[in-house]
Amino acid sequence: MTLLRKTRRSSDFKVNNMLQKRASLLLFQHFNRSRIQAIGSRCITNTTDDICTHTGQKWDADDYRLARFMNAPKHVNQNWAVKLIAEVPPKEVTERVVWCDGGSGPEGHPRVYINLDKPGDHSCGYCGLRFIKKGSH
Repeated sequence: MTLLRKTRRSSDFKVNNMLQKRASLLLFQHFNRSRIQAIGSRCITNTTDDICTHTGQKWDADDYRLARFMNAPKHVNQNWAVKLIAEVPPKEVTERVVWCDGGSGPEGHPRVYINLDKPGDHSCGYCGLRFIKKGSH
């Protein structure tokens, strides 16, 4: 009889334990529901302004790739490298041949020799810096 009681108690304990786990799971699922009922929404209209980039990239108004800019603005850097280099005045030198390495050491580019015999300003092919020979204006 005692063996029957022990097995009965252990089986009751297991059943009670399973019921408690199931009840706590149901309560957890019930109270942790999201209050937001909508899963998602879709905007059909496209009112984004497509700004032209420095590479000339500009999409049509009905292009599907503009969808990525519906919730966030399109960030385009207005300081294009070509414009910034054009603002730097040309370096006046007295030599016929100059070299440009784009800066110091690892920040620059390979050394390029530029011939200044012809009049006008001459630019470096790597960085765009311009050089002009004094007296050749």
